[in-house]
Amino acid sequence: MADLLKGKKGIIFGALNDKSIAWKTAEAAVREGAEIVLTNTAMALRLGTINALSEKCKAPVIVADATSVTDLEALVDETMVHFEGKFDFVLHSVGMSPNIRKSIPYESLNYDFMNKTLDISAISFHKLLSVLYAKDALKDNGSVVALSYIAADRAVAGYSDMADAKALLQSVTRNFGTIYGRRNRVRINTVSQSPTMTSAGSGIAGMDKMFDYADRLSPLGNASADDCADYIVTLFSDYTRAITMQNLYNDGGFSSMITSSEIL
Repeated sequence: MADLLKGKKGIIFGALNDKSIAWKTAEAAVREGAEIVLTNTAMALRLGTINALSEKCKAPVIVADATSVTDLEALVDETMVHFEGKFDFVLHSVGMSPNIRKSIPYESLNYDFMNKTLDISAISFHKLLSVLYAKDALKDNGSVVALSYIAADRAVAGYSDMADAKALLQSVTRNFGTIYGRRNRVRINTVSQSPTMTSAGSGIAGMDKMFDYADRLSPLGNASADDCADYIVTLFSDYTRAITMQNLYNDGGFSSMITSSEIL
């Protein structure tokens, strides 16, 4: 690919380090000719290495908490000032579960933690879309992508309340997609990625076994973070301008399999 996003501008949420899908997507978008703004929380900026990505991509970093409408409003306003107008795409790569971090089993969830999981991982997407819509920040035929996982549709051991959050994320995608699509032809989709050894993914109990299982079950093997970034770039491009309200699997065929000779 070359210049697939030439002239396009957008925001990338959630880049932490060079293992993250958001980081890879930022690199891929710039490689394809886009200009971007990077955003993450203040804590993530301290823990990660986003300044290196900022320099590489020649992209400003705007601190914002995706659960704060006030922060999101300021982020969108600053982005529109930076780009001197509306922009074309957004990647929402935001997710965290305190229950998973504290190894609390699903049948014994801490509900205060669960509320945080849902707010960070799914409701933040609604807040973001609401701010973008109210400020008319996206150009016609713009594109918004969020990262989901097969646990939104199938039971996956160990994924806990993040599975509930991903199901909600996909519901927001469908419901807001009907509204934004009719007004501005803005399309909203989620990408359901293979198990990926990002910083967040590696923190899930049994992730190494799930990674190996999925890799053996999938006819094409697991899709990498780079593969996911390239797919997201196509969803930002004009080649996918009639695709919206979908959960799109980028998983080497895993979601269509029951078993394989490698597993048996």
